[in-house]
Amino acid sequence: MMANTDKNSYTIIFAVVMVLVVGALLAFTASSLKPTITENERFEKQQNILYAMGVNENVEGSVNFIPTSEVEAEFSKYIKEQLVIQNGQVTKDSSAYLIDLKGELAKDMSERRLPLFVGEKEGKDYYIIPLYGKGLWDAIWGFVALDADYVVQGVYFDHKGETPGLGANIKERYFMDDFTGEEIMSGTQYEGITVAKGNNDPLNERKDDGKVDALAGATITGNGVTAMINSTVKLYIPYIKDLKL
Repeated sequence: MMANTDKNSYTIIFAVVMVLVVGALLAFTASSLKPTITENERFEKQQNILYAMGVNENVEGSVNFIPTSEVEAEFSKYIKEQLVIQNGQVTKDSSAYLIDLKGELAKDMSERRLPLFVGEKEGKDYYIIPLYGKGLWDAIWGFVALDADYVVQGVYFDHKGETPGLGANIKERYFMDDFTGEEIMSGTQYEGITVAKGNNDPLNERKDDGKVDALAGATITGNGVTAMINSTVKLYIPYIKDLKL
């Protein structure tokens, strides 16, 4: 009887030890992966910002980013200033690209830290604005690059859970390319861009109407892109005006 009791005790002790060992291994694995995940996220943000201003490796019809092995150097080369706008003040911040825009937009206006990036390519200034919004099923986000005349020079969009073949197409090249050349101002007034169903301009040849042709079967996602651009970009216009002076 005593032998069985000892055996059961050893079994319990062994099971407890194994649980602790496995737990420790899992904790170590998670901890060791954390720097890699953070680095990957950092590279992705840099790639997205550069993509919006036209620094990428696209070939016809494709979406190709600067490789991760090169992106830090390219980011330093093309992004001349990283700025943070808070409570009416603009300050420089070399890690502004790491700011979580979703979290900032949820704060009171005076507490928000809004990142803004000033780039230069081939002697031309670019103002790259981060975007965040809501699609049909979940979050959508991206970046839009403007020139000194507030004309869109490029965009990048992404999503968390839009429908494949429909709303998910916001990150396809043909949709994103349609925004290039669009004017967001009407004189001195902010006009924005509308993703418009039945735009009657499928090739998007008109750039002064503030409209981009909608994705077929993705009205709600398109409306989300419209709201995302127009609710975010207008926050930055006064500061871009000051930077241009």
